[in-house]
Amino acid sequence: MLAENYRIVEEQVKEACKQSGRDPKDVTIIAVSKTKPLSDIEELIKIGVTEFGENYPQELKTKYEQVSTPVHFHQIGHLQTNKVKYIIDKTVLIHSVDSYRLAEIIEKEASKHNIKIPVLIEVNYAKEATKFGVFPEDTEALIRKIARLQHIEVQGLMTSAPLVENPEENREYFSGMRDLLLDIKSKNIDNVHMKTLSMGMTNDFQVAIEEGATMVRVGTAIFGARNYAK
Repeated sequence: MLAENYRIVEEQVKEACKQSGRDPKDVTIIAVSKTKPLSDIEELIKIGVTEFGENYPQELKTKYEQVSTPVHFHQIGHLQTNKVKYIIDKTVLIHSVDSYRLAEIIEKEASKHNIKIPVLIEVNYAKEATKFGVFPEDTEALIRKIARLQHIEVQGLMTSAPLVENPEENREYFSGMRDLLLDIKSKNIDNVHMKTLSMGMTNDFQVAIEEGATMVRVGTAIFGARNYAK
């Protein structure tokens, strides 16, 4: 069932790329496995899936340590400063850097392991009160500050668009994110490589792809509804 679901998402990605004249190879599907058992990840590994997204650092750490085959775990959820140590050497990309304070802690923990951590800056483009992220107009200033840290490399931007019934309502936010990324890229800031745009989830990832997403974070369409009763 999970393999079939994933294949359907792959086809939807291809269709969105076709609509926008893009190469499907330029879009990475992050299978959001948060709250799901390790057995679900193992099932998808069998069909070649290697990119998984986790919200909770302890859960990412546990799955990283127990998974049968090495895969890429992405830290996609809000990251508290006191949880950075759990995932610093276990994630290929932190999608949710939203403050200089968090970046400082990532820098401190990465230096202990002598590694350089790729990160994305989380942008609250729609300025929702319930969402984390820096506002669009403050993004460049934060990036310039973080870019001076030696053990962090800014690789792009991430956003979580509003939860809407009609995904077309989020197109303006996705296109705005693309423009923001291109604007910052044009500044050629040292230690900043604006190549990744992480946006779009189960309900709107096709629109996000049409507007330039290079990573989509798809959970429900692959794994089914979440069970948060723990």
